[in-house]
Amino acid sequence: MVLTQARHPQEVFLMIWCHKTIIFVDAKESSTAFELKCIVEGILKQPPDEQGLYKDDQLLDDGKTLGECGFTSQRARPQAPTTVGLAFRADDAFEALCIEPFSSPPELQM
Repeated sequence: MVLTQARHPQEVFLMIWCHKTIIFVDAKESSTAFELKCIVEGILKQPPDEQGLYKDDQLLDDGKTLGECGFTSQRARPQAPTTVGLAFRADDAFEALCIEPFSSPPELQM
């Protein structure tokens, strides 16, 4: 007798960065980039067509799943979420992608 596991969509953990704003999100690998934009819309009140989501400076296709875009449960883990860039539409194009790093804390004096 062979037991098979039911396939369940795997969770991915993402950090969506826009300038100094960071949104932590968990989603399924089977979710589309458009569905991720809808999550962002609920938080930032910007409609999906005004958003550009990026992985490694490449604009994500709204119709592709997160898994197809390279966001897998092996790479986007809770303890090490994967970065997604977010830019908003300015006129006919998206603004330049800008991810500003956190400042480093000052050295502790002993």
